[in-house]
Amino acid sequence: MSEEVKEEVITKNFIENEIDKDLAEGVYDHVVTRFPPEPNGYLHIGHAKSIILNQGLAKKYGGKFNLRFDDTNPQKEKEEFVASIKADVEWICGEEPPVYFASDYFEKMYECAVFLIKKGKAFVCDLTAEEIRDYRGTLKEPGKNSPYRDRSVEENLKLFEEMKNGQCPDGSRVLRAKIDMSSPNINMRDPIIYRVAHLTHHNAGNKWCIYPMYDFAHPIEDAVEGVTHSICTLEFEDHRPLYDWVVRECEFENPPRQIEFAKMYLTNVVTGKRYIKKLVEDGIVDGWDDPRLVTITALRRRGYTSSAIRKFMELSGVSKANSSADYAMLEYCIREDLKMNNSRMMAILDPVKLVIDNYDENEIEYLDVPNNQENPELGTRKVPFARELYIEREDFKIDPPRKYFRLFPGNEVRLMSAYFVTCVGYETDDQGNVTVVHCTYDPETKSGSGFTGRKVKGTIHWVAAPTAKTAEVRLYENIVDEEKGVYNEDGSVNVNPDSLKVLDSCYIEPALAEAKAEDKFQFMRTGFFCVDSKDTTEDHLVFNRIVSLKSSYRPK
Repeated sequence: MSEEVKEEVITKNFIENEIDKDLAEGVYDHVVTRFPPEPNGYLHIGHAKSIILNQGLAKKYGGKFNLRFDDTNPQKEKEEFVASIKADVEWICGEEPPVYFASDYFEKMYECAVFLIKKGKAFVCDLTAEEIRDYRGTLKEPGKNSPYRDRSVEENLKLFEEMKNGQCPDGSRVLRAKIDMSSPNINMRDPIIYRVAHLTHHNAGNKWCIYPMYDFAHPIEDAVEGVTHSICTLEFEDHRPLYDWVVRECEFENPPRQIEFAKMYLTNVVTGKRYIKKLVEDGIVDGWDDPRLVTITALRRRGYTSSAIRKFMELSGVSKANSSADYAMLEYCIREDLKMNNSRMMAILDPVKLVIDNYDENEIEYLDVPNNQENPELGTRKVPFARELYIEREDFKIDPPRKYFRLFPGNEVRLMSAYFVTCVGYETDDQGNVTVVHCTYDPETKSGSGFTGRKVKGTIHWVAAPTAKTAEVRLYENIVDEEKGVYNEDGSVNVNPDSLKVLDSCYIEPALAEAKAEDKFQFMRTGFFCVDSKDTTEDHLVFNRIVSLKSSYRPK
């Protein structure tokens, strides 16, 4: 019998098909991509898709991937945002890409503008911003030419020089491309390419008082860096003719090509920079890195991994059609990433004391506990066990409901990795709240001893009281009230009042006290948690809940 030969089926997205075509036809002999954020805020989960896509394309074709800041608007840009974006991109990429700034090319952009003026392709316009809008026309009606459109090359050069030299007030003049005021694409109706703005730039200082517009600067930046494929989102599709016009009229050799893909929308989250900024300024969150947000730095602080975010983007796919992804899919990805790779530890979030009446009150026994029962490679650890323990309050009921298999008077359960215990009594305070649960244990039932005498239906976790450490635990939920929608009628965020619950008297096993910022664990039967990188100190350990243990979501 001949062996069946199975061919590997390789699927490619539409961008890869276009790149393959360009390479096959000799349009380019290499691939260079870039991620070009404006440093006017922190990056969010949507930006991660562009980072991963652009870096992935460069790696696939053995090319180069750049991080380039589109810093052409000094009014909104800050060094704080530059630093955060650098850190986020390096974390997502797993390496630090080459970093460039649009502002480093201001001289080249100015030269390009002068070149266009000399070609008769740009002119200085004195119309006000309102007049320019009126002259532009509508989607149904063509625009009309500016009365300054036919200025001579010499006059335009002189006026543009005056703009550059600080002789013109803000808003008094602009430089416009001379294209076609009757174009069906409004972006081609003599767009503004330079404006006067007497502002200090975070990178260029006070050298310039004129700044290029994004649609003019961006294609030049790409061309100067040798970008071959300018991958951007669908809202720039109508801007592509202007992109092509700029690189063509500026006569760049081997100009870059713009290709658009659909943004990734995530359900029931806040991604808009102005909305996040308002939450920060109003003190509803404690900064751009608040774990309830979906900025990249917030997701990292909450405990998400870059590999989980990459998996999420892989499941979301790349397409030309706008679509929404369920936030539950992102949670699924982080669960899948963490469940096999992290230790499962014991932590008691809502404690009640359990006393084993027949256990030696002076003894502390060290038990062998597997770090992860599903992954033996993670080994075991020694966990102290004693007469007095803490258990979760919900693991004891005086009057249990049907099919409740945990502790109640007369019932026997297993203490995880330890012994069988039987409840023989309990104590309450004046309000009837349980304060102590009393049990007896069977020393023959030690975990790992091979005991087969009887079985119990319930297993609960615990922490030994004499060696327990305290910690603060923060339980995060979606900051959006999902039943009411993301935004109110006035445009404000519909905030979930229960998005954060702080538990400040939790008990953890001693090994957890050695945890460092961003260390991740599964707390037995509770969820996945991460050491908070912002508020944790040597004397005060803070854990953020990354995600609960289970969900009904399954990828399609």
